[in-house]
Amino acid sequence: MNCIIIDDEATARAIVRQLCSKIPELDIIEEFDNAISAIKFLNQQNIEIIFLDIHMPGFSGVDFVQTLKDPPNIVLTTSDTDFAITAYEYECIVDYLVKPITQERFEKCITKISGLASKPPRVISESKQDAVEGEDLYINIDRRLIKLKLNEILVIEAKGDYIDVKTEKEEYRVHTTLKKIKEKLPEKLFLQIHRSYIINFTKIIDIEDNSVLIAKNVVPISRSNRPELMRRLNLL
Repeated sequence: MNCIIIDDEATARAIVRQLCSKIPELDIIEEFDNAISAIKFLNQQNIEIIFLDIHMPGFSGVDFVQTLKDPPNIVLTTSDTDFAITAYEYECIVDYLVKPITQERFEKCITKISGLASKPPRVISESKQDAVEGEDLYINIDRRLIKLKLNEILVIEAKGDYIDVKTEKEEYRVHTTLKKIKEKLPEKLFLQIHRSYIINFTKIIDIEDNSVLIAKNVVPISRSNRPELMRRLNLL
């Protein structure tokens, strides 16, 4: 079974690698000291098991799990027992190994994975994701209905009882909520990255730290929305 190790500590990676070396069916393909590099790798490789640390700077193991579109079997390797209940909320997390990990406990984990039945194929339901980019949106401004091309909208920002809709040429203030307009937008184009912001995902120019740049707009990314943003990125 092809595996990767993700842990920011070199010693911890070496220990997991040593545990794997004693089980012939395991093949460690790569190891990473951060989750972002692992996401890029998984976009190009099929992996059957990920040995994943929870506490890593910048992007935690839980954040990483939330970004994966079709995750393989994930084994958490951590010295923190507090995340056990949270971990089992994710179907892809098949075991929770507390450091220091014994060989006996590790082998029991691998036996469990080997006995798991193959996952059934995912069924993706038809939704707003299939919306066509050329669709229009009508907004009510001073009793006038103004037609906007969806693919020309850059950023939508909540401002109390109003929202500001920023396009490539104009900015409009509309008396509605972010929640209501989100229901009208195709998921293929738009993503909420903060409680006050929805962005046109295809218009991102740059991502740095906790913000994205769209045209001249610097938009903050909240921690809770960051995993979905990372999942959507076509990382090289």
